[in-house]
Amino acid sequence: MIDLTAGDRNQLQTAARDGVEGFEADEPRIVSISDIHGYLDAGRSALTTLGDHSDFDPIVETDDDGHLHWVGDDSYVLVVNGDLVDRGPENQGVIELVERLAREAPPGHVRVTLGNHEWGVLFPDLVRWEEWFSGQRTDADRRQLCSVVERGHIVAAYEGYNFTYAHAGLVADYEAKTVNDRLVDAVRELREAIGTPDDTDTQHRLVENSRQVLALGGQGGRGFGAGIVWLDFRFLTGTAPPQIVGHTRQDDPVQKGNVVCENVIRANESESGGEAVLVESPEELVSLERTPDGGVERRAFEVPERDDG
Repeated sequence: MIDLTAGDRNQLQTAARDGVEGFEADEPRIVSISDIHGYLDAGRSALTTLGDHSDFDPIVETDDDGHLHWVGDDSYVLVVNGDLVDRGPENQGVIELVERLAREAPPGHVRVTLGNHEWGVLFPDLVRWEEWFSGQRTDADRRQLCSVVERGHIVAAYEGYNFTYAHAGLVADYEAKTVNDRLVDAVRELREAIGTPDDTDTQHRLVENSRQVLALGGQGGRGFGAGIVWLDFRFLTGTAPPQIVGHTRQDDPVQKGNVVCENVIRANESESGGEAVLVESPEELVSLERTPDGGVERRAFEVPERDDG
């Protein structure tokens, strides 16, 4: 379903898997986008905001056929913060875009966090999404997704400079390496059960036993007890660890205390403008937001102090 191996089948080194400090290059900027949900044109528009703003070099360029290609060298890391698919009309196109950028970028410079809709590919019997792209994947697709997670190309969380990237986030402190290791352990076990009589029971057991990472939570998902791919933004208090999340739809990127939510594509899909990316450097976090006339507006967010003790 998603193959982000950047031209090889090797496992990404743990340091590069888990955070930006795993790179030897000097402090690449982190560009993040979440919840593209099959809206390919909006995703492309968001990613090209960098080249359309005078303060930034482009991370991608558009060829004559309208396809985006990586031009960011090693000066950028792109974090696709979950939910590539479902809802929109061009799910496969979004996957192919992210795969292409992963092949063209230096290894590890395109990172994908597991969204609840990618989670739905792994655990289909818990949500029954047959009408959506994620719910129509084969057992072979599910095994492939497990293998990509095992090799470190899709993660539960990614450490930035001042924020941790996760699709939905958590209220309590956590380390990217810990939740990523737990996700890998779960998909290794799941991969062996896919297509066997133990498949459904294994899905239920793994989600129950890896609640911090995989749990749906109450209220049919998103509520109390939800894990890092499911928790609704309204349950993330302002004192939660500094995080950049998607998952919960917003009209504009919004900050609540230490947490910034960047899920804006669906809310703006019916009108011109509104799609956005976040750009993090060691010193700042800004959004680049497409305006209705096609321009780009830059907006700064507060960078909280991290407690690394």
